[in-house]
Amino acid sequence: MRIATIRPDGSPLVTPIWLLYEEGSIWFTPRENAEWFRHLKQDPRACLCIDESTLPYRKVIVEGEAELVYDTGSDDEWRDRYRRMALRYGPPEMADAYLQDTLDQPRALYRIRLDRAKSRNWRMPVEGESQDGIWHQRYYRRGSKLAKD
Repeated sequence: MRIATIRPDGSPLVTPIWLLYEEGSIWFTPRENAEWFRHLKQDPRACLCIDESTLPYRKVIVEGEAELVYDTGSDDEWRDRYRRMALRYGPPEMADAYLQDTLDQPRALYRIRLDRAKSRNWRMPVEGESQDGIWHQRYYRRGSKLAKD
């Protein structure tokens, strides 16, 4: 996933990060010295981009307010969630080693609740689905072959 945050001068910063989807929310964890963590503390608005580089090229864009659930210094209270996050990216021995190796790097825990966010998603058709009109109609020029106007 990539997260876009807003710098104090109004310019965007996009950072690739890990995520976990649970309880109707997307969870993520900045380290205490991360630039994007400072941005979220000043302005909690964020945009998330989650996509795949293999067929069917699923994509999700989420715009919302990042909620600070745990500030730094409370890592022990939510480390099990962080382990579940790490398990999305590698086998248990890698996840456990990564957690142990980064215990001295305090993290915060944020979430964006999907029921309070704006989201858009799309994908390419899978086998057996029509290839016509795969994009949302807003992408097609009015009067073009695939437009439904």
